[in-house]
Amino acid sequence: MADVVSENRLTREYDSLRRREFTAITDLLEVLPGIDGLDPVNAEQARDALFHADNPYLIVFIGSFSSGKSSLINALLGSGDILPVGPIPTTDRISIMRFGEQASRIVSGDTDTVMYPAPILNKVSLVDTPGLESIFQTHENITRRFLHRADTVFYVMLATQAMSASSLQSLQTLRDYGKKVIILVNQSDLLSEDERSAVQKYVTEHSQAHLGLPVPVWMVSAKLGLTAQTGDDEVTWRASGLGQIEQYVDSQLDDAERLRQKLLTPLQIAETAAAHAVATLKSNQGALDRARSISENVKQQLSAQERDQQQVIRDAVQQAEAQFADTAARAGLAVSDIFQLNRVVGSVWRGALELIGIARLFRRGKTPEYVVSAFQQREVFTPVAGLGPIVDKLGPQLEGRDLKDFDELASYTQREIKGLPSAIQSKVIGTPQAPITYDRKPLQDVRPVLARFEDDVRKLGSEDFARSARNAVVYLALWELLIVVFGLVIFASGVLGDNGQATLVALVLLLALAMIGLLIMPLVGRAIAARLKTRIFAVQTDYAKTLQKAADAQLEVAMRLRRDATAPLTRLVDAQAELHNQQLVRLHTVETELNRLEQDVNKLGRKGLFGLRG
Repeated sequence: MADVVSENRLTREYDSLRRREFTAITDLLEVLPGIDGLDPVNAEQARDALFHADNPYLIVFIGSFSSGKSSLINALLGSGDILPVGPIPTTDRISIMRFGEQASRIVSGDTDTVMYPAPILNKVSLVDTPGLESIFQTHENITRRFLHRADTVFYVMLATQAMSASSLQSLQTLRDYGKKVIILVNQSDLLSEDERSAVQKYVTEHSQAHLGLPVPVWMVSAKLGLTAQTGDDEVTWRASGLGQIEQYVDSQLDDAERLRQKLLTPLQIAETAAAHAVATLKSNQGALDRARSISENVKQQLSAQERDQQQVIRDAVQQAEAQFADTAARAGLAVSDIFQLNRVVGSVWRGALELIGIARLFRRGKTPEYVVSAFQQREVFTPVAGLGPIVDKLGPQLEGRDLKDFDELASYTQREIKGLPSAIQSKVIGTPQAPITYDRKPLQDVRPVLARFEDDVRKLGSEDFARSARNAVVYLALWELLIVVFGLVIFASGVLGDNGQATLVALVLLLALAMIGLLIMPLVGRAIAARLKTRIFAVQTDYAKTLQKAADAQLEVAMRLRRDATAPLTRLVDAQAELHNQQLVRLHTVETELNRLEQDVNKLGRKGLFGLRG
C-alpha cells in the first residue's frame, strides 16, 4: 500500500513539473524567433525540447553506417524487419520507436515514428539515426541535429573496427553535448573470449584517455540477440550482451531516476537556448545603443528646430503687438489734440453746428473733418498698415527654415542608417526623405481673419471715436448755450432789478459755470482716449491669439513633416528598444523558472527525513 501511495505521489509530482516545464519552454519559444542574430538552431532545439517533454525517455543509437544500430534495435524489439538493415547506408531519416498496441509508422518531416508492441517500449523510446560517418553529408547533419534530444546515447561501433579516429572524434562531440554515453561494441560474437576482453579493455582505456571520463563499454551482438528473441533462448540472450540494456532500463533507470532524467533533458536544452539568447541580446545591445543615440540626436534636433521656429513666431507676434501699442499711443495723442484746452472754443463752435444740424448736412454722414485731421496728423493707422507685412513675412520665414531643416534631417538620417548593422538596416521601413509638398494653409487661411481685426481698429477711430467726440462737443455746446439762455432770461426778466451787486454775482456765477464746462473737456478727452486704447488693446489680444494659433498650426504641420522624414529610423529604434527590453525581461523570467524547475526536478522522488518529498 505504501508503494502505491509513493508511486501516486511521484506521478503527481512529475505531472506538475512537466506542466511547468511545458509552460516555461513554450514561453521561451515565443521569445527566441524574434531575437536578431540568434542562431535558428536554438529555437529549433527548444522546439525539440518541447517535443521531448511530451515523449518517453529517449535512448538514441548513433554510430557509423553498417555498425548495426538498426539490427540492435530490431533485436531488442524481437523482430528482424522493423527497421531496414543492409551493408549500405539505408537510413536517411530519424526513426523513433514508441510503444503501440499495433505496429504502424507515422511520417513527419525527416522523422518517422514507429509504433510497436514491444515491452521495453513501455519504459523508453529507442531512436535510430543515420550514420555519423555516412558518405551522404545530410545523414550526418540529421544525426547531429537530433543529438540534443537524447537522454542517453548508445554509441555503436563494430568489434572489428573499434575506436577508430573518427570514433574518438564522435565521442568528443557527444561529450561536448553533455550527454550520458554508453559504448556498444557490436558483432562481439565474431571474437573469441580473449579477443572480446582485449577489445573491451582497449575501448575503455582509449575512451578514458581521450575523453577524460569513464565510459561504460558493453560487448553485444545483434545477431545473437535476434536469434535469442526469435527462439526464446535465454542462454543465447545472455551471450548477446543485450541483457545489459534491459538491465539498464529496468534497474539503472528506476522510475524516479527515469522521470528525473526525462525532465532534466529538455530543461538543459531550454537553459542552453535561453543562455544563448541572453548572450545574443547583450551582443545586440551595442548596436541598439548606437541606433538609440542616433534617434536621440534626431529628437534633440527636432526639439531645437521647434524652439527656433517658436522664437520666430514669438518675434512676429511681439512685432504685431508693438504695432497695436503704437496705434493706441498715437490715438491717445490725437484725442488729446482735439480736446486740448486751447481748442475748447472751437469745440463749442463745432458742437453748436452739430447741434443745429448744419455740420451733419455738410458732412453727409462722414467722419468729422476735425477727427480725420487729428488722426492724420498723428498717423494713427500707419502702424496698423504694418501688420500685414509682418504676417506675410512670417510664412516665408517659417517655410524657408523648414525646407532647410527637412533636407538636413533626411540627409543625416540616411547617412546614419547606412552605418548601422545590417540586421537593423534590414528592419527599416521606408526611406528618410524630405517631403515633396509643403502645406501653407494655416497661415494663408488666417490672413482674411486678421485683416478684419485691422479694419476693426480703423473703425474704432473713424466711427466709434468720432461718435464719442461728436457727442462730447454737442454736450459742451448745449451746456454753454443753456448758460447763455439762462443769463438772458435773468436779465430780460429784470429779476435782479437795479441791484448792481446781485447782477455782478449772477454774472460771475454764469461765467464760472461756463468755464467749468470748458475746463471739463480735456478730462472728457482723457476718458475717451482711455476707452479707445482699451478697445484697441482688446483687438490686439484677439489678433495676437489668432496669429499665434495659426502659426502654431503651421509649426505643427512642419514638425509632423520633420517627424515623418525621420520616422523610418526613430520608429524602428523605439520599437526595437521596447522589443529588446521585453525580450530581456521575458528571458530572465524564463531562466529563473528553469532554474527553479531544475532544483525541483532534482528533488523528484527523493526521500527526506520523514519519507518521500512532496
